[in-house]
Amino acid sequence: MNEQSYNSVWDALEDTPEAAENMKIRAILLLALQDYVSVLNMTQAEAAKQLGITQPRLNDLLRGRIDSFSIDALVNLVYRAGMQLEIEVKRAA
Repeated sequence: MNEQSYNSVWDALEDTPEAAENMKIRAILLLALQDYVSVLNMTQAEAAKQLGITQPRLNDLLRGRIDSFSIDALVNLVYRAGMQLEIEVKRAA
């Protein structure tokens, strides 16, 4: 059996490098939002209201349902959470 090595799980799962990069960005944003919500001392309903989404939508976020969120939606939630997003773009090695 031929073993392959990947830089990330998304490189292994996605069909194209572009799709893998998209998922990597979404995963970073999703994890930051999960961390944010985890330190709030409030119910899911209260946290959802603070982020401007429904409680079921927040539940999707907390359960890691990454396919349910676009980059745009996640960026909007990061902003509503009062976090600052920094992006670094560099040439591939």
